[in-house]
Amino acid sequence: MDDAAATPYCDLPPFRIAAQDHSFTFYPGGADRLAALIDLIASARERLEVFYYLFDDDESGTRVRDALVAAARRGVAVHLIVDAFGNDAGAGFFAPLRAAGGRFAEFSPKWGTRYLVRNHQKFAIADGARVMTGGANVSDHYFAPPEANGWCDLSVLVEGPVAAQFVRWFALLAEWTENEARGRVAQLRRLRDIVKDWDGGSGPVRLLVGGPLVRRGHWAWALRQDLARARRLDTVTAYFSPPRSFRRQIARVARRGAVRMVMAGKSDIAAAIDMARLQYGQLLRAGVRLFEFQPCKLHMKLLVVDGASYVGSANLDKRSLRINVELMLRIEDEALAARLRALIDHLEAASEPVTLKWYAEHATLLARLRWGIAYWLNLADYRVSRLASG
Repeated sequence: MDDAAATPYCDLPPFRIAAQDHSFTFYPGGADRLAALIDLIASARERLEVFYYLFDDDESGTRVRDALVAAARRGVAVHLIVDAFGNDAGAGFFAPLRAAGGRFAEFSPKWGTRYLVRNHQKFAIADGARVMTGGANVSDHYFAPPEANGWCDLSVLVEGPVAAQFVRWFALLAEWTENEARGRVAQLRRLRDIVKDWDGGSGPVRLLVGGPLVRRGHWAWALRQDLARARRLDTVTAYFSPPRSFRRQIARVARRGAVRMVMAGKSDIAAAIDMARLQYGQLLRAGVRLFEFQPCKLHMKLLVVDGASYVGSANLDKRSLRINVELMLRIEDEALAARLRALIDHLEAASEPVTLKWYAEHATLLARLRWGIAYWLNLADYRVSRLASG
């Protein structure tokens, strides 16, 4: 960590990889992510289908909204959906889009069992052919540089056949959102059916999704199948609190091969760090190499299992695995996996190693009690956990 502290951390520049009849351009830097999103919207000629969990009324949010308004005014069919819980901008913020002829809706489960469901996805589709997805929401926090404590995140621009899957998925989400707004009954069951029945294909590039109380067909189902035979696992995850069975599976990979995990060392939600630390002991004893990223807040969702890479909206936590609506792009390509591992190398170099000695010093009785409380609070929502902790 001394060398990492001596050299200021910098986000890597964008990098492009051609793989499996697709083009993938990755954006580790916040400013590059924002520029790429604005460019994607500005280059659309026929239609834009956009979904974001969180949308802020700030400089970045205004720029993205205004780009969507400009697209609508030049005749592009614009359809934007945001999660109601994550829409900090408020519905009125999008009035100019409606005035320009665009469509705007909120994913808003009603009070009751399904209220805890968040549609946590982030993606934008231009002309049914180019898709930008990943972990970043629309807010200054996700585009600010590390020195301003912006979120360290990752987005990818995808061009290729899988774009058609995104179009099909957006149409299902749009139909559900419209039916919910009309007060249709059994909407939670319908949402579960949409996820359960989703077919992301069987090729090397697949759009995998997840949703409330769905197991088979869930993105995590595919990940479990990969982990069952994996000999190497590298992850970057901002929120880590998977079920015990998942932790055991990760431990088994470590015992037969190698596991490296980069966790958050900084966050705007202290509970996110606490709940992950509750799991460290089991992982360390299994031989997992753990690190906490130090330069700024971590929000990236990246999993590399042998030659398969997962990038998208999902964390390795109970909300992403069992409650939220999520998407993960699975890409099976050895060269792409190697390049993404190099990105993780870059993050590791700026991280603090977490060892058994570190754990013994930090895992006091009081600390473990605090970590346990955070672990259960996060099931409601991380932002609820933040409010509860002050």
